[in-house]
Amino acid sequence: MKLLCLLGLISAVLAGPGTQRFDGEKVFRLKPTSDRAVWFVKSLASFAKVDLWRPDSIDQVAVNVDVDFRVSAQDVAKTEDLLEKSGLEYEVLIEDLQTVIEQQLDNKERSTNAHSYLKYNHMDTINAWIASTVASHSNLMSFTEIGTSYEGRPIYVIKIGKKTGQPKPAIFMDCGMHAREWISPAFCQWFVKEAIATYGSDPIITNVLDTMDFFVVPVINVDGYSFTWSNNRMWRKTRSKVPGSRCRGVDPNRNWDAGWCTGGASTNPCSETYCGPRVESEKEVQAVANFIRLHKESIKAYLTMHSYSQMCLFPYSYTYDLVPNHNELNSIAKGAISSLASLYGTQYTYGPGATTIYLASGGSDDWAYDLGIKYSFTFELRDTGRYGFMLPESQIKPTCEETMLAIKYVANYVVNNLY
Repeated sequence: MKLLCLLGLISAVLAGPGTQRFDGEKVFRLKPTSDRAVWFVKSLASFAKVDLWRPDSIDQVAVNVDVDFRVSAQDVAKTEDLLEKSGLEYEVLIEDLQTVIEQQLDNKERSTNAHSYLKYNHMDTINAWIASTVASHSNLMSFTEIGTSYEGRPIYVIKIGKKTGQPKPAIFMDCGMHAREWISPAFCQWFVKEAIATYGSDPIITNVLDTMDFFVVPVINVDGYSFTWSNNRMWRKTRSKVPGSRCRGVDPNRNWDAGWCTGGASTNPCSETYCGPRVESEKEVQAVANFIRLHKESIKAYLTMHSYSQMCLFPYSYTYDLVPNHNELNSIAKGAISSLASLYGTQYTYGPGATTIYLASGGSDDWAYDLGIKYSFTFELRDTGRYGFMLPESQIKPTCEETMLAIKYVANYVVNNLY
């Protein structure tokens, strides 16, 4: 009854969207341990403008699943009071979001505009890096513009592999699907660096690149990523205009033709998990989907890099059904996270998306799998909530080093189990 009474206060307690500065904003973690607690959390979000960090949408809230969300500064005190009265277990993950955002850029090289693998780079810097890196390693690399974004930015795919003059099987990897997940593009850049630096000395990398090609999209959501630098660090979606709505953008990882707009996606254009007006409505998604369809006979594995929560997921996410090669994918994921943990002891969980994290439709990994790419994985990189999307630059190196071991494990398995 206490929870019921408190619900009447919620709409007055929390109101208004987040601002482009985040002074005094806090990130909370709730631990709903009963159906009544889940009901309370869902009601909280339905009455308020809550920026959910984990899970992605309110219908994914479940018993014993941590809920991380951001609250505006003017609502913090009342929110804490409400939570205290509710009796729910909670903690404050981030005391002042603006401080953590500023502390994220903790690399001493930050004073220069030059590209660095140890800091987060602007979109223009990344594009310049693509051109210069490929030009310097043209014997092993090339790049192609596969489309443009809603706002007209180019979307590039880098091809890495020994040039044999013959078609080769390939692994496709993308980063930067969700704009605010900065560690993801940082890893794609790191992967390219390591692949070209260790080719000829690392036996696994050498064998993989001799036998296969790697297609790498450093940033899919180029508009959203740019917007996180220029306007709103917390932006997640694309930047397309939605007809008939004041809200902009579509969740690019709910826009693929895989159980589109069913569980774990929203038809509300203002939702962070808005699935879009139709399948592949987003130019960015369509560009990547068209490229993969064009090369689907050669692409044997699909890897997509996200953050945060330290997980290795595989299909399905849009249904609880297990895929035919579930045991094989489970074994690969287990081996990959074991390799990852061998360096710094970082612990990952693994399994099918729907049961390991939550039901979510319209995802790229499920789409790739249903297209016939049977080795399909989503990696959720560091951390588990201490920094969330604001993982400091000082953690780029260890995060990328350990993730590289996981990707090498998967690539080595694929090259030895081609189909």
